[in-house]
Amino acid sequence: MLVATLGLLLVQTAYGDLSDLLAQGAGAADLIVYFSVKLPGYLGLVLPIAMLLSLLYTLGQLHRNGEITAQRAAGLGLLRITRALWLAGALLCGVVWALNVSVVPWSVEQANAIRLDLRLRHERRTTGADRAGVREDVAFDHRRAGRMWFFNRFNRLTQRGEGATVVELDSRGREKTRLLARESRPVTVPAGTAAGARGWEFRDGREITFDPATGEVLGSATFAEKTAAYFHEDPALMFAFDLPPEDLSFHELERLIAHLEAEGSPKLPAYAVRHAGLLADAIVPLLVILLAVPFAVTGVRVNPAVGVTKSIGLFALYYLLVKACYALGARGLVPPLWAALAPNAVMLALGGVLFARAR
Repeated sequence: MLVATLGLLLVQTAYGDLSDLLAQGAGAADLIVYFSVKLPGYLGLVLPIAMLLSLLYTLGQLHRNGEITAQRAAGLGLLRITRALWLAGALLCGVVWALNVSVVPWSVEQANAIRLDLRLRHERRTTGADRAGVREDVAFDHRRAGRMWFFNRFNRLTQRGEGATVVELDSRGREKTRLLARESRPVTVPAGTAAGARGWEFRDGREITFDPATGEVLGSATFAEKTAAYFHEDPALMFAFDLPPEDLSFHELERLIAHLEAEGSPKLPAYAVRHAGLLADAIVPLLVILLAVPFAVTGVRVNPAVGVTKSIGLFALYYLLVKACYALGARGLVPPLWAALAPNAVMLALGGVLFARAR
């Protein structure tokens, strides 16, 4: 069941991505590597679905053979009959959580890296090596560090920016210094510095200092080369805003959320909802059991297909509820954490009522 579900998702992915990959010149080896890397990213989603289908099939067989009815007639309670399922569900919750914070992020990041590499290779062939990976007019507002960045052009392949401007602000948002350079790039600064391992190097530029209170120019000095060891900005973070939340890994979302919180950005809710949703997905296996079991213990005169249909219908309702709550959370109408937890809370309450009635 797990393999079949993964196969269906792989077919869906191929339908959506294959044409773009081929247009970028991907060969057979590239496609094999891409889809092999992409496949583990679906495990967190597929495991609960495979569990649901397997559980419905197994319980349907028990129902058809009257075994559940026989056990209840022998005095066994529903909770005792299904205790092995609850234990398996609890273990699977841990597995889904571990996947969502380890395997799935690796899969997403590697798949994005492969797509980026293919795009850069395609641009190198079609626009020339000097234009491959170049982005025009790149801006990055890093208020937590009190810096604003702007590049006329930035090459993601060589990690070099042209026409760089970095404005440093004081605690009240007033300009202190302005650094202008023909070229800039991230570098590794000497070990033991206060800044740590990452800094930025600027070439052929000018540094202008201002009086924050009046805006008056206090000094201006040119330089051939200058290293700012306390500039920690990561180019990967600057370009993370190009990707929708669902295309970012768990760890990328954490980094981006920390930045957006410090900036007070209106984009924060969409990423925060996605991040909270990945954590909330860990309890889906318990929802599977809670919604599947009550329909499997209906009377022997009831066709098992009726219970299966009802269970699948409830999960369709659950995913519609997830989409609706996530949309509300992304627009800031509902707090992100509540938007992620609300669908699970509603279905847990509904499943609890159904389970209590079935007992």
